[in-house]
Amino acid sequence: MKNGNWSLNIGARVIKDQGTFFRVWAPRSGRVAVRIISGKTPAEQIPLQREEYGYFSVLIPDVGHGDRYLYFLDNGPARPDPASRFQPDGVHEASQVFDPQLFKWQDQEWRGITLEDYLIYELHVGTFSTEGTFAGVIRQLDYLKELGITAVELMPVAQFPGSRNWGYDGAYPFAVQNSYGGPDGLKELVDACHAKGLAVIMDVVYNHLGPEGNYLNNFGFYFTDKYHTPWGRAINFDGPFSDQVRDYFISNALYWFNEYHIDALRLDAIHGIFDLSARHILRQMAEEVHLQREPLQKQIYLIAESDLNDVRVINPPEIDGHGVDAQWSDDLHHALHTLLTGENKGYYSDFGQISQLAKALRESFVYSGEFSRHRNRRHGNSARNRAPSQFVVFSQNHDQVGNRMQGDRLSASLPLRKLTLAAGVVMLSPYLPLIFMGEEYAEKAPFQYFVSHSDPALIEAVRKGRREEFTSFAEAGEAPDPQSEATFLASKIDPEQRSKGEHQLIHRFYRRLIELRKSHPALATLERENIQVTCLEENKVLIVTRQTETSAAMCLFSFSDQRQALATGLAVGNWKRILDSSEQDWGGEGEKTAASITVAASGKSSAVINPFSLLVYSKT
Repeated sequence: MKNGNWSLNIGARVIKDQGTFFRVWAPRSGRVAVRIISGKTPAEQIPLQREEYGYFSVLIPDVGHGDRYLYFLDNGPARPDPASRFQPDGVHEASQVFDPQLFKWQDQEWRGITLEDYLIYELHVGTFSTEGTFAGVIRQLDYLKELGITAVELMPVAQFPGSRNWGYDGAYPFAVQNSYGGPDGLKELVDACHAKGLAVIMDVVYNHLGPEGNYLNNFGFYFTDKYHTPWGRAINFDGPFSDQVRDYFISNALYWFNEYHIDALRLDAIHGIFDLSARHILRQMAEEVHLQREPLQKQIYLIAESDLNDVRVINPPEIDGHGVDAQWSDDLHHALHTLLTGENKGYYSDFGQISQLAKALRESFVYSGEFSRHRNRRHGNSARNRAPSQFVVFSQNHDQVGNRMQGDRLSASLPLRKLTLAAGVVMLSPYLPLIFMGEEYAEKAPFQYFVSHSDPALIEAVRKGRREEFTSFAEAGEAPDPQSEATFLASKIDPEQRSKGEHQLIHRFYRRLIELRKSHPALATLERENIQVTCLEENKVLIVTRQTETSAAMCLFSFSDQRQALATGLAVGNWKRILDSSEQDWGGEGEKTAASITVAASGKSSAVINPFSLLVYSKT
């Protein structure tokens, strides 16, 4: 794989036979020095030379891979490098010089996969395996491959405080978490994924930095008070000195693609990224990332998490969009969740109608300009003209599970028939499906919010904030203590459960759905014009018909508690049943349904569907 001419122009860069070149942006300082901590050079402060625009740099001979260093700004205390590649002792200690050229990649022939082929498995490295490391994930790759997964999505791995965290408290965007296995551990995981034909998505956070170990503001004008986020100070993407801030985060995006061979970045909560400049940071980032496709000779993507329901995020620049390749779509989740659970608090108050799920399957956004009671204003615009492959959908993810007070999954409260129905809606949708770790075998362990901060005041603030977060959902009880190790341990999953009882049955069902999605031409084709969604509101049934020139599939989803015959809405033709979730093989207890049906042009039909089940027919 070629890396083109790209190289990281900040941080510590090893130059063969010359030493290490240190470069840092510190416009607040009149003097910057670095202290090298190694046996080769004396532990004294070495001044850096001032460059334009607030940068400082120096080349120091006899310093290389493994040496540690700290910066001194004027007469202030020692600080780690904002662009550190590795923090071996955590967020407060020295940075380590790390030479990326030492790792011997084996994925030279890997070219990535098309976005349409992404079938995503989201996981948290610390709770996915007993070890809680990149090596622990590697040991489960054969299982994920067998399941039918094509892309592994890692929750953030940028260095955070302590050893327990979701990852969204990262303080060093370029440094790979030490407790997970550090830079080489991540590279070994990516290499192993590519060897098995799996793409790797990295979750990155460009809307804020974590509060502990975040020394960026000591160096430069990284933050602004002009905007506010729920998680901390907003990043300065459009104020004075923002050119260098933008370069910092765009360099970070390019860094993951070049030095770690990542296939796609998931941009966390872009609704917390504020930029009123003429060229939005997301557009600039997308353009720079897409320029790397040719030198890297592979397919790479940006995927945004956004609750804006704003199609401009994924529109191409030619029609004044940001050009991001795809985005998460919460509306389908919310519509599906309310139908299955009956919950109506918080943002779920905007949902609850089966027609909304029909619209999500038809257009992606449920709210495309309609009034939102939760927001008390109109929300969104239409996405009906965007390709289905630009939307990632799910019945569960780390947010929708972990941001519940008890971190409870659907499997903690829903019966088997509703779990299989949820799986069918997502897996047989025309969008990119995402499975949250453990979902595929109905894992019972919760996914709770956990941290391992060292500042007592911060720990108490996190506890208080966690309690206040659930006010709008009116949830009873007490939230688990985020700081407690027990909260973290309770969130570890056990994939070995997939071979036992109901877990085994659900696991088989997911495998069958994935097999159908991949093998049936109509289900594998993601084209909006070939999809017809019919909503039978009185029946609480959706009929989704998908077709190509040579094949057709008709999926029936019942959210009714009654067995019923469908008199309208079925597509004309001779249809053979290829899946019924109410069969005993899938744990169902419903009466038998017809192995085949004929739907005449007159509209008469004999299709019967059992309560909370899905039927899939293929045209013969």
